[in-house]
Amino acid sequence: MIVYNVTCVVDEQIESDWLEWMLTEHIPEVLSTQHFIESKILKILNLTDEKHEISYAIQYSCNSIELLTQYREKHGSALQQKTIAKFGDKFIAFRTVLEEISTLCP
Repeated sequence: MIVYNVTCVVDEQIESDWLEWMLTEHIPEVLSTQHFIESKILKILNLTDEKHEISYAIQYSCNSIELLTQYREKHGSALQQKTIAKFGDKFIAFRTVLEEISTLCP
């Protein structure tokens, strides 16, 4: 399993609008490309962070690196530009590609 992780640091002034837009528009649009099988959005709790930054991790899972590459080539830039057009410099994002090695359950 490949996980495409997008970490976003969001200005507190736009947090609720950004989160609603991600949940109702952006993430569904990414999933509609049919390159991913699921997504998760997680709020990052930095308990020792004195800056109190608001951060989220959006994780999209797909079955192969080839599917992720196709997504990035066909859709990634356009969808990123839509987010920038909507929220400007009120957030920053960086992307990480992860490969799931194992899931352990008790």
